[in-house]
Amino acid sequence: MQLFIRALGFDRADLLGLSMGGFITQVIAGQEPHLVRKVILTGTGPAGGPGIDKVTALTIRATLKGALTRQDPKQFLFFTDTEGGRRAGRAFLERLKERTGNRDKAISLSSFRAQLKAIHRWGLQAPADLSRIHHPALVANGGSDRMVPSENTLDLAARLPQGRLVPLYPDAGHGGIFQHHAEFVSQAIEFLES
Repeated sequence: MQLFIRALGFDRADLLGLSMGGFITQVIAGQEPHLVRKVILTGTGPAGGPGIDKVTALTIRATLKGALTRQDPKQFLFFTDTEGGRRAGRAFLERLKERTGNRDKAISLSSFRAQLKAIHRWGLQAPADLSRIHHPALVANGGSDRMVPSENTLDLAARLPQGRLVPLYPDAGHGGIFQHHAEFVSQAIEFLES
């Protein structure tokens, strides 16, 4: 990580981790604190958090449901099954189409399996000592996250010495920051500039 940050011309960086990226951000901030200024953790939780080990089963069910209903599985994984959640999911999927150049490539099946395996292992790990992460940390999530249950967000914010919890976004799941993107971006910018 140090080589990457230095290659970008920086001595330290602000890190934003969503979901599995939040797991990685916690590890980096704990093991290489000199590289980090501030962290933002969204849709994520601490190692061993309740329900994190169930992501593989949830993902498989959502993928099958998506195939059977001809819908994107993100609709089922990231958003609530309410009218507001379904509407927010459709709007998010439309926003993803706005960028026509330099689009992300689809994940390979082997990478997808490796990701699910890593998430499962994170969910089974013993809880880490988060008191070692002394960086200012903004923690956000939807109030109804099924993938990384929202109780993990509350636990994470409470266990970080400088954790600041964004009130859980209402009627939002794992994609809470996508559903409440304008509000989240404003909060993130204010946090990074303070």
